[in-house]
Amino acid sequence: MPHDHPHHSHEGMSPSGHPYRADQDGPLTYWQVMEIAIRELMIAKGVVTEAEVARQIEAMDARSPAQGAAVVARAWVDPDFRDRLLTDASAAATEMGFDIGPLKLIAVENTDTVHNVVVCTLCSCYPRNLLGLPPDWYKSRAYRSRTVREPRRVLAEFGVTLSDDTTVRVHDSTADMRYVVIPARPAGTETMDEAALAALVTRDSMIGVGLARMPG
Repeated sequence: MPHDHPHHSHEGMSPSGHPYRADQDGPLTYWQVMEIAIRELMIAKGVVTEAEVARQIEAMDARSPAQGAAVVARAWVDPDFRDRLLTDASAAATEMGFDIGPLKLIAVENTDTVHNVVVCTLCSCYPRNLLGLPPDWYKSRAYRSRTVREPRRVLAEFGVTLSDDTTVRVHDSTADMRYVVIPARPAGTETMDEAALAALVTRDSMIGVGLARMPG
């Protein structure tokens, strides 16, 4: 399964080991044509302007896992914020200035006895408003199907080996409900500030297929 860990298959990889995407020079799909038609119609009718569409695309492109990492770091240092995040993640993220939109965002927390991992078995539902675009492997059929059937084996392929007494919870995202994992805070980080802590939070750890980095 392709991902950003060294132990992966060669699917989507060049012979030299570099990830690549196939050329996208084919004809537009039905849905791409539909999107263009609706967008142009809305501009022609004065519902939105071209500048507003461009600004929204720029905002979408600017989203990255750094936003989610900032939320996790805040939860690590602020118990009250952590409680609000677990109660209503959409509101807590908005509190930090991250617009989640109409989607319901749910935060799930890893502990000494519970490990959470996120998948979308139907397609590629992902908290893009907080983490940016999903990695290619997240959208693959192999990840979507195997994570619910054999989560421990999938996690092991990502380098996460859990003890037998750790409960693994798999969360299936939907079109209107997305999940973000709060990874366990690494030991030895008691004196670190939020910015330094955020640097330890990886994209994969917020999906649940990785752990937060150790300091140093």
